[in-house]
Amino acid sequence: MIAAGEVVQRPASVVKELMENAVDAGATDVKVIVTDAGRTLIQVIDNGSGMNPDDAVLCFERHATSKLATPEDLHHILTFGFRGEALASIAAVADVTLRTRTPDQDAGVEVQMSASENKGTREVSCPIGTNIAVRNLFFNIPARRKFLKSDNVELRHIVEEFQRVALTRPDIGFTLTHNGKDIHVVKPAKSFKFRIQDLLGPGVVGDIVDIEADTTIASLRGYAGRPESAKKTLGNQFFFVNGRYFRSPYLHKAVMKAYENLIPEGTTPSYFLYIDVDPASIDVNIHPTKAEIKFEEDQLLFQTVFAAVKEAMGRSSIAGNIDFDNPEAREMPVIGTSFREYTPSSTPTVGLDPDYDPFSEMPGQAGHDGYGSGQAGGGVTPGHGVVTPDLIGGPYSTHVEKSQNYGALFENRTLPTQQILVVQGKYILMQSATGLMVVHVRRARERLFFDRFLKALTAEAHVSQQALFPVTVTVGVEGRLTIDAHSETLRKLGFDIAPFGPDSVVVNGVPEGYSSEPGKAEEMVGNLLLILSDDSASLPGVMEQAMAGKFAILGASGGDKLTSPLEAQRLVDALLQSDNPEYTPSGKKIISIVALEELEKKFQ
Repeated sequence: MIAAGEVVQRPASVVKELMENAVDAGATDVKVIVTDAGRTLIQVIDNGSGMNPDDAVLCFERHATSKLATPEDLHHILTFGFRGEALASIAAVADVTLRTRTPDQDAGVEVQMSASENKGTREVSCPIGTNIAVRNLFFNIPARRKFLKSDNVELRHIVEEFQRVALTRPDIGFTLTHNGKDIHVVKPAKSFKFRIQDLLGPGVVGDIVDIEADTTIASLRGYAGRPESAKKTLGNQFFFVNGRYFRSPYLHKAVMKAYENLIPEGTTPSYFLYIDVDPASIDVNIHPTKAEIKFEEDQLLFQTVFAAVKEAMGRSSIAGNIDFDNPEAREMPVIGTSFREYTPSSTPTVGLDPDYDPFSEMPGQAGHDGYGSGQAGGGVTPGHGVVTPDLIGGPYSTHVEKSQNYGALFENRTLPTQQILVVQGKYILMQSATGLMVVHVRRARERLFFDRFLKALTAEAHVSQQALFPVTVTVGVEGRLTIDAHSETLRKLGFDIAPFGPDSVVVNGVPEGYSSEPGKAEEMVGNLLLILSDDSASLPGVMEQAMAGKFAILGASGGDKLTSPLEAQRLVDALLQSDNPEYTPSGKKIISIVALEELEKKFQ
């Protein structure tokens, strides 16, 4: 009646469908085993209700399902999908082995499928539940297999789908294993917040506030991040309706509108919003993977989400509150008329000797040639702890005789940096042949970083500047996989970032000019993830320039403020040695010359 064919785009699509089927089967424990990011093996094992021999064979047929009994059930769908649709699509592009047993059977059944063809059915011994192994994905579609991304990219998509399903059912235990290593092991949790903590870490849970709203069209529960925790990277934005994950740019605008004037432009907060509505008021079959939902009252739902998030931000103690009704609060002291009785009658005075000069030569205090020693008022004699010219001779004697005129040592020794002026750390002013030269500091750094990074990407690795104290940064499982996928690129650029556990990294070193302080290191890693998450491909040569340009902007904006004229001199010297010192990689001007005639016009 709806011809809801599933589309297998990548290994993550298989993981999503099989996990959803396990949840629909009433499982309390779901294990996902992946080898080579799903290219070699995707296995999902559950302890759900299982299937009888007839259903085990029938589930691979197109448009077959055991979840609907009547056509009217299409308007009240509360399950994830139709097991037959998923298995039929998967069996068409892979080798599938299904083992399943129901509680009322003594033995299970095994069905082997390959390219939609039944290779055999037999009785086997197996536990209650379902065990599906998908091998050699896209073996019969070489073009589809050829265009799969790298293992790290495909594994990152698998982790995303795993988290989306695991976040919907905190009462179920989930395990994700890749190449024999556990990535996620989450036990049944008491609430959604505990499940979020198990999957994404305590740092995310510590920055979210509760959301709750009930209206005639929907019931809304969930959590939203505090404004100060908003990040530039997109991540941890989840919508769920009736226990199903979905994407909605329309409702995302409602959330962002609630954060208006609370977060910096270009940042996005975390949110986990669980919406419960009447199944008859939504259509879950408008998208092949059911990633989008059509709501009957979408405008009213927009207002509900906006109001709920806005109200949560208002009561989340973003600013400190004063509890005037607390009976245990201390009384504020009141200054009465008798307060002056406790003030001192006079102000203490300090005696000063206006004629005292600590540099003047006092009798009995000076040594040879004005070198004083000892305590004030008491003299010392030669030979008692004082080195005299007679003991050294020659050069030392000459130096001592002229030491009173030590100021002459600095005469005619002017530093070249005295001709440079740094304006608020943003601009460098220095004299030129035709007037005044103005250098934009941030853009000058961007040009230098670009030249350095482009050379590192196309030639040899750049030397990193080791941090005095390594900084540990929690990036999540997906972030960790992203950094692992680009570890060679980061090493060439001078970033010494090592893995630390399944969801953290350690910053051991950064390129020269970057800061490795704890606060700035975390911001730097977040910006690195934003740059590295861009999967857009380009031609060789152009790709290196684009990557170097992004890292150059990151380094120029995150460096320390320029304050010293000597640092300014070094920056200008390095800039003038560049092949193109006048413009940034994006074509913005770095150096501007203000002619002498223009300066004179300012005073007319």
